[in-house]
Amino acid sequence: MTFPKDNLNRPLRDLRISVTDRCNLRCEYCMPAEIFGPDYPFLPKGDILAFGEISRLANLFVKCGVEKIRLTGGEPLLRDRLPDLVSELAKIDGLHDLALTTNGLRLEAFAIPLRDAGLQRVTVSLDALSRETAKRLNGSFESTNHTLNGIAAAKEAGLEVKINTVIKRGVNEHEILPLANRFRGSGTCVRFIEYMDAGNYNGWDGQDVVRSNEVLDLLKNEHPLEAVPPRYQGEVAKRYKYLDGAGEVGFISSVSEPFCGDCCRARLTADGKLVTCLFAKNGHDLRVPLRDGLCDKDLLEIIKKVWRLRQDRYSELRHQGMSDSGEETKVEMSYVGG
Repeated sequence: MTFPKDNLNRPLRDLRISVTDRCNLRCEYCMPAEIFGPDYPFLPKGDILAFGEISRLANLFVKCGVEKIRLTGGEPLLRDRLPDLVSELAKIDGLHDLALTTNGLRLEAFAIPLRDAGLQRVTVSLDALSRETAKRLNGSFESTNHTLNGIAAAKEAGLEVKINTVIKRGVNEHEILPLANRFRGSGTCVRFIEYMDAGNYNGWDGQDVVRSNEVLDLLKNEHPLEAVPPRYQGEVAKRYKYLDGAGEVGFISSVSEPFCGDCCRARLTADGKLVTCLFAKNGHDLRVPLRDGLCDKDLLEIIKKVWRLRQDRYSELRHQGMSDSGEETKVEMSYVGG
């Protein structure tokens, strides 16, 4: 079977599926509370894809070469009966990796049902250990304890766990070493992420970015580290191992070291739009043809055509000073889940 490649010869290998645009936190770099308040117009229930629709589209994406699916949000564990969807997706022939990204607030209760349904991995967003810093970032005094409990429950359930930490200058640089040391030797990799200009409302300023090389230098002063070769083409994080055998740490450097050239990720929004880049200006509607009764063959051709026309390389253009990000509206972060 011949799989589609885009204009820059990149295959389609990863699919990130947003199952809801809602979240129970208001992180300032994603869903700032002053914008996403009580009156914010979230998607109507009828606009959100049903599990059967998600499963059908996921099967078609696998026929296009997708091997990995990650469920995202908003916060995916707010979606009712999510383990039922995981169970459906886990049955797809040719899908080798099924993962979830979550803020961890509800993970303690869901870890075992998700594992039993077929989930393999979970990535937990945790930007601080300090309750005060966590509240400044996400507006919840309780998030740190609940998230840590969720991480412990996921590990106890046998799920592979990674930690994603966004670092913003002047806000949580002091959390870098405590977070690294908290999970060093635990078998859980902390991945430090450069603060990115995703979405439209986070007030991104390049001066607020703590670059990965700064974080790496800080960690090296504490523990000797050595670079690890990538495990596969398109791996997002650059990994380093502790020389004393205490595991790994990772860096996602979209600002300082763009990795667009290897990007093989597509995103499906909660309302059924195919988005070909985290920083895309719009998506391609699959919900309407799906609900209008289009057959699988024709839906498959739509997906292949969109991917073949893809030429996104936003981060590289930003890095080269060629981005028009100040003039264009991007798909909202809460719709595509990172």
